Amino acid sequence: MADYRAFIAGKRCLVLDDELLIALDIQQMLETAGASVTCIGDAAQALEALRGGAQFDVAVLDIKLSGAARDSMGVAALLTEQDTPFVFLTGLRAGDLPAQSFPDAPVVEKPYQIETLMDALRKVLAEKPRSA
Repeated sequence: MADYRAFIAGKRCLVLDDELLIALDIQQMLETAGASVTCIGDAAQALEALRGGAQFDVAVLDIKLSGAARDSMGVAALLTEQDTPFVFLTGLRAGDLPAQSFPDAPVVEKPYQIETLMDALRKVLAEKPRSA
């Protein structure tokens, strides 16, 4: 596995996925590369955290979720407002994606390869304008 520390070390990452094993896998991958990770399994909880002042450098969002929200589009919209880049992770096929409303966000299909997800994260972090 490639060394991803150069772009992810020290970053605050949000992982929104209702599948615990997937969330834990992503958490371990990001923490191994030096990031701090907050895993949330519900869109309402993610929105509450973001509205409550939680700040992240990047996020990984599962598109389809269980619970009242049923997807992560509200979280994606709020992250966009907050200028926080994100990557969608999904088991849906491209034509079925509600994420088409966010054309700049990469979509990584499940089952995913670690390298594919990390390359998508590198891309969105590289594209984010640097703060002055």
